[in-house]
Amino acid sequence: MQTLSLLKSSLAVILAGGEGQRLYPLTRDRAKPAVPFGGVYRIIDFTLSNCLNSGIRRLIVLTQYKSLSLNRHLYRGWNLFNPELDEFMEVIPPQQRAGSSWYSGTADAIFQNIYTLDKIRPERVVILSGDHIYRMDYLDMLDTHESAGADLTISFLEVPKTEAARFGVARIDRDNRVIDFVEKSPDPPEIPDKPGWCLASMGIYVFGTEILVRRVSEDARKATAHDFGKDIIPGMVQRGDRVFAHRFHGVGNESSSSPYWRDIGLIDAYYTANMDLVDVVPALDLYNRDWPIRTYHGQVPPAKVVRGTSGGEGQILSSLMANGCLVSGGTVRHSILAHSVRIGDSADVQDSILMEKVQVGPAARVHNAILDKGVQIPAGIDLDDSRGRFPVTDGGIIVVPKDTPEEVFLGK
Repeated sequence: MQTLSLLKSSLAVILAGGEGQRLYPLTRDRAKPAVPFGGVYRIIDFTLSNCLNSGIRRLIVLTQYKSLSLNRHLYRGWNLFNPELDEFMEVIPPQQRAGSSWYSGTADAIFQNIYTLDKIRPERVVILSGDHIYRMDYLDMLDTHESAGADLTISFLEVPKTEAARFGVARIDRDNRVIDFVEKSPDPPEIPDKPGWCLASMGIYVFGTEILVRRVSEDARKATAHDFGKDIIPGMVQRGDRVFAHRFHGVGNESSSSPYWRDIGLIDAYYTANMDLVDVVPALDLYNRDWPIRTYHGQVPPAKVVRGTSGGEGQILSSLMANGCLVSGGTVRHSILAHSVRIGDSADVQDSILMEKVQVGPAARVHNAILDKGVQIPAGIDLDDSRGRFPVTDGGIIVVPKDTPEEVFLGK
């Protein structure tokens, strides 16, 4: 099938209603896909940019949990599709067309939006998650799906067996047809010619629309978890539907034996993925002009590093700094500063993530921390002394919730 016809007859559905309980308190006031990442992005920007760069311009985004921040971001940063060219991105909250409940699983989210699929009538549906960090050309996967004559194509990456219990894992035959699929098994099947490794599902699917509607409708009448990995995929494999594997290989210089993909469902995983960006040679290259990551940029002035009132020069080393930041005599090492962050005279910030409009007072010390939007660190405070007041991850990262004022650190 010609590329243009393939793209125009496909629809991307992005599941963006995740509550993200394990990312709390970063998800206290926002859905997981709306959590900031890398100083200027939101997590969902990576999936949306993959769609845009792949040529997919017919999208629906299914929201649910605390969606205000996400909705604002999508409106400001992604209002770029032209309906006259049959391009669109529709943001759809739960409609309760198929009952009175919220989405009870990934398959249920699709089932409750069958009406939307019926109105758009795509030939195939690309189902994506809005909360992973990666680059991928979905057109390659669509080609795999069409070439195989598949009912369902699943994107897989290779992971060590020691990590595979967190994923759905497949066994495939020589033709890449999935012959077995188990979800989060304590003893997942290994790749036959690569002992100690497994094929793990990325939660990225291409379905023929008719069979997708049929299978989620059948599942809706059963007492299941209404989940693709737990219910839909194993059932399709068992009944002999044509389920095929697509091997994930990244894009550009990330196309290697270990392409970059991160599930950042835990705070420590989120922190590590952010810190990947400040490596000298980052595993995820944000400067790849062939596959740019789009986002919304507010109207703020350039970043600035100046001498402080005590005469010491501001320094920023091995870090990312967004526009609007002002480092006035302080030092920032191996950290990420979102827009409009203020670092005071003689302050010391290291190995930390500071979200927008954070203020660090003079002579304050912030190490191994995530400071959510609007946090105010008073002058002279060592954040380590406040660990009893805030969540601390297993990896020792202190997480300060959004808009925490100075008074909290001062014990007032």
